[in-house]
Amino acid sequence: MVFKPVVVIPVFNHAAVICSTVEQILAHGLPCILVDDGSDAACANTLRSVAQAHPQAVTLLRLPLNQGKGAAMAEGLRRAAAIGFTHALQIDADGQHQVADMPLFLARAKAQPEAVICGCPVYDESVPKGRLIGRYATHIWVWINTLSFDIRDSMCGFRVYPLASVCELLSTTPLGQRMDFDSDVIVRLHWRGVPVVNQPTRVVYPVGGISHFRLWRDNVLISRMHTVLFFGMLRHLPMLLRRKLGGP
Repeated sequence: MVFKPVVVIPVFNHAAVICSTVEQILAHGLPCILVDDGSDAACANTLRSVAQAHPQAVTLLRLPLNQGKGAAMAEGLRRAAAIGFTHALQIDADGQHQVADMPLFLARAKAQPEAVICGCPVYDESVPKGRLIGRYATHIWVWINTLSFDIRDSMCGFRVYPLASVCELLSTTPLGQRMDFDSDVIVRLHWRGVPVVNQPTRVVYPVGGISHFRLWRDNVLISRMHTVLFFGMLRHLPMLLRRKLGGP
């Protein structure tokens, strides 16, 4: 198949770092779609300037109100498919992810175009310990809800989606709109038989970086997502057991 990737970046008030992120991406020769998730005026103006400076390489979408990372990603993925791209590389706007690792993700996506290439974080000492503990709780639920260890880290927002598979899912299934999106979408793609390839990548938490993770709100959303996925797993249990045992 033709392999035509694009980078999709959800952005909410990351004016200080988004220009550098986009310039690094464009240096790899990749087009990108910026989804402005209802940012303030300063960030919105910065995004407009970036798009105007690179009219052939940067597409800018704007949501009038902040709807959350998941809603912004869904909008960007749909637009990417509509434009004619086959794969979308998701990367965060806050500088945590290593743009230099994009060729590794894309090479694996080109070799296995039907798979999701999912970032598996390698942290340094900058990672908050509380976030690590919370992530491991999610890992355990994901392993239960897939009856497998196929997904090593469901929360990493650095990944490549095959657009045909993910857009079909988006058209039929309500997904998490905020920080619950990343785990929700990859578990449901796994249920549908989409392979998951884990790609190690270094993740840092920049000094002074802006995080939009809201402790209580997002943990409630993530807990609710795990509950919904658990009952979904029970409905899919016969299929998951056959897959695990190697049956038809």
